[in-house]
Amino acid sequence: MSLSRREFLQMLAVGAAAGLVFDNDVTGRKALADDRKAGGLYDVPPFGNVSLLHMTDCHAQLMPTYFREPNINIGVGAARGKPPHLVGEALLRHFKIAPGSIEAHAFTYLDFEQAARRYGKIGGFAHLATLVKNLRASRPDRTLLLDGGDTWQGSATSLWTKGQDMVDAQKLLGVDIATGHWEFTYGAERVKQIVDNDLKGHIEFLAQNVSDATWGELIFKPYVIREINKVPVAIIGQAFPYTPIANPRYLIPDWTFGINDDHMQKMVDEVQGKGAQVVVVLSHNGMDVDLKMASRVRGIDAILGGHTHDAVPAPSLVKNRGGQTLVINSGCNGKFLSLLDLDVKDGKLRGYRYKLLPVFANLLAPDKEMAAYIEKVRAPYADKLAEKLAVTEGLLYRRGNFNGTFDQLIIDALLAVQGADMAFSPGFRWGTTLLPGDTITMDNLMDQTAITYATATVNQLSGEQIKIIMEDIADNLYHPDPYYQQGGDMVRVGGLQYTLDIAQTHGRRIQDVTIKGKPLAAAKKYQVAGWASVQPIEPGKPVWDVVAEYLRASRSARIGQPYIPRLKGASGNPGYAG
Repeated sequence: MSLSRREFLQMLAVGAAAGLVFDNDVTGRKALADDRKAGGLYDVPPFGNVSLLHMTDCHAQLMPTYFREPNINIGVGAARGKPPHLVGEALLRHFKIAPGSIEAHAFTYLDFEQAARRYGKIGGFAHLATLVKNLRASRPDRTLLLDGGDTWQGSATSLWTKGQDMVDAQKLLGVDIATGHWEFTYGAERVKQIVDNDLKGHIEFLAQNVSDATWGELIFKPYVIREINKVPVAIIGQAFPYTPIANPRYLIPDWTFGINDDHMQKMVDEVQGKGAQVVVVLSHNGMDVDLKMASRVRGIDAILGGHTHDAVPAPSLVKNRGGQTLVINSGCNGKFLSLLDLDVKDGKLRGYRYKLLPVFANLLAPDKEMAAYIEKVRAPYADKLAEKLAVTEGLLYRRGNFNGTFDQLIIDALLAVQGADMAFSPGFRWGTTLLPGDTITMDNLMDQTAITYATATVNQLSGEQIKIIMEDIADNLYHPDPYYQQGGDMVRVGGLQYTLDIAQTHGRRIQDVTIKGKPLAAAKKYQVAGWASVQPIEPGKPVWDVVAEYLRASRSARIGQPYIPRLKGASGNPGYAG
């Protein structure tokens, strides 16, 4: 069931007449702008009769961290100037957020260091658990907690325990339903072991778009229907559709993935036929893909999305043949928790209220049970995690279409230790932030590099191959059709400079390439350092060892402006703050 245009307008009219507020104050702007204390920030009165909590892309961050939002998140085509492709002051204007407020800090990179020191760290499962418990207590017997994936990967302990620390944390947090992406990089056998054993009877792992490559049978359950406060609510899972492209296929050789709009429509029709009065998709598509899916598949009331790490203060309302669909994206790193309250009466969705709540560790007391668990699970690795590698002289962050200072540090280390002509580093969007003067520990380094295929490499590539690689990645980022985008950002480069024309098409975006100041020669072979190859390679030194060696020798990290290519077509784009 989804709202028709007529029903939606009627809903607004009735709400206005009754003095109700629907989504116009979706983030409690006034309370946040006034810097009110925790009681005001997290005091969200219940609304309606069904409540959904949504978290996504925590990337195994059990502890509170800093996380800087991007200053470059450029939208192209129909996405230009629309959420999620707004940064900094453009985002504040669009959502009417007061500059300098705690909310401005949560949603933008502006004055990051000063604001971070003022408001403190964000996230942490102990603080998140407190917020989840408080919201559930205010909404008894009517709340589901949904996890959008990228939960078992992103930290040292998650890698060393093969995701077990996060699986047990999910269960303790009270997650009801989940889907996945980086979870699959532990391999098909490990994923099935967890889903069939650890999660059984606790968490439903759903994916309507993952099938057996031979027989076409679904690997996981596609959906569940839960009766919440006497309302049948269907949750349909949508795993990351490009997993075998963005990550190594050899880890999941017998599974196929895809967006699978047609099958999604079939699942929506099926759950409605079984009496579902609300249909929700728990998605790891990425927000642009979710927006397009919402325009093509009828009957979805809300898509709770992840993958692209976009923290968007208000839902996007997308029209389709059956009515309209809310599209929501809940940020990353455990930094936010979405709260979607629904009012369902007589089998129809009559209204909703939405808030994307930032999880400030200084404003939420840690849950004792979760804090004890985190201390216990990290204890065997405490000495290794605490190793001091160097001190950073500037802000170290990852996030942005082209580079971050921590990415630049990895590039510098690859060039220095590997002795190559140039270096590539993947445009991952996960990874925490360090403030100037912070000690860089092994724990911090692993937050940037902890994957199951982290071997550092040096390969000989021709100039032609280098350009093809860059063109393919640029097309993934700036193809005007979201269904050709796979998430992530542009590959980070060192020893190489180039121009990128955003308005051009595939094969024409990358221009004026030079290596060490000389024009790229198509036939010439270059030594290229890198890591995170999706191709099968012999095990070797992991990238964290390369960077740790560099940091131990340097003892301090001094990164100026990270390298950004010369851009054409970005001027005036509200997703580009330079």
